[in-house]
Amino acid sequence: MNRRLRALKLAACALPAMALGACSMAPKYVAPTPPVPVSWPVGDAYLSQSEAALPLVSYSEIFRDRRLQSLVEQALANNRDLRVAAANVAAARAQVRVTRANQFPAIGLSGSAARTEAGGGSSGDGSNYSLQGGISSFELDLFGKLANATQAQRDTALSTEAAARTVRLGLVADLAQAWANYAADRDLLQIAQATAANAERGVALTGARLKGGVAPRTDLRQAEQVLETARGDVASQTTALAQDVNAIRLLVGADFDESLLPGNIGEVNQSLAVLPAGTSSQVLLRRPDVVEAEYSLRAANADIGVARAELFPSISLTGLLGFASDALSSLFDKGAFAATGTASATWSIFNAGGRTANVEVAKAQRDAALATYEKAIQTAFSEVADALADQGTLAERVRAASSYTEAAADTARLTEATYRQGIASSLDNLDAQRSLYTARQQEIAVRLAFASNRITLYRVLGGDQATPAQDR
Repeated sequence: MNRRLRALKLAACALPAMALGACSMAPKYVAPTPPVPVSWPVGDAYLSQSEAALPLVSYSEIFRDRRLQSLVEQALANNRDLRVAAANVAAARAQVRVTRANQFPAIGLSGSAARTEAGGGSSGDGSNYSLQGGISSFELDLFGKLANATQAQRDTALSTEAAARTVRLGLVADLAQAWANYAADRDLLQIAQATAANAERGVALTGARLKGGVAPRTDLRQAEQVLETARGDVASQTTALAQDVNAIRLLVGADFDESLLPGNIGEVNQSLAVLPAGTSSQVLLRRPDVVEAEYSLRAANADIGVARAELFPSISLTGLLGFASDALSSLFDKGAFAATGTASATWSIFNAGGRTANVEVAKAQRDAALATYEKAIQTAFSEVADALADQGTLAERVRAASSYTEAAADTARLTEATYRQGIASSLDNLDAQRSLYTARQQEIAVRLAFASNRITLYRVLGGDQATPAQDR
């Protein structure tokens, strides 16, 4: 019984080693100061911003049209890019558990049985059974190598999760943009069709005047140019509209009810809410791509601890408890019990500076991750500042484009009336029609830019509460 107690004590010796606190060789992580101004730019191009900090919002609060919300819901369930991102997150989380398992001893059990028959009923006949269990080569983490490796993998997993949120945020914004593009292209198609119909009437009128000897052939050919230009645009916009549907289908990841598509760009603009920017640029720290870059920086910082720990000796502990007997009935008798325990330490005295170089590599990678993190913040600030500058002037541009179209339409009506009376020339009439066509196209482009700006602000501020940042 005493031998069994000694063996159990030997096995228990591994427990203090498992609980032994390791000193970390990783530098203390200090969050870098964001390399951007603390507030957004101001000036004539910018609207005055709310003093309140930017609240977390949901895409449904910004994209208020129920049809678009329905498409987004379908995309979040079916989009393949999201599925890839989710699989990457699952793999990263599992890898954390794989790396963390190295901090604990591996305990195994093995058994064997053998039968010997010498023949002739000699006394050499017999059976032998053995059972062994123990800890295999458990490394004492005295210098934090394994703990830092686990921390690095954990930060990498958090970085992967942030990347998945970036994919999700981008999916919602891309779908909203494709939805707005469809509305704009539908308007452009209708404008081209209306222009083509009006041009056909113009060609017929000019042809009649040519036959009557009151118009030269050049007038007819110019009218035909306007008609064919419009017909070409009808064909182009028909293609564009079909491609918009294909783009939305790809983003949704499945077929969808086309009744969910918008009627015109005007109703799209009315359905988009204003996303306040707030005054502090600190809101950028919650953007998923910035969060991703910071966790990559944290992982690189932990990797320095792993490389530093490699400079110190590696201490391993192995324990073995076993039973051996030549008869099954006495396998667990006290005389059959055996126990062993070993410990070893290894330390490379000379490796031509390889381990020291590994520390330098880890430091250089940490510096690169720091620069990447700072660049991510600077890029985010630039994107938001550009979007705010655009937002500050878009309302006036929409108003100006609408007024210009109204004036062009009035000019076209008056010119056509005087042309029919024989007062205005055919060239004046055609110029007025072309100017109206161009004005309508430009107004649609400005209204699409208005919608795109709202969508861009949603994307670059990165504040969808459905994609929250991890606790910092």
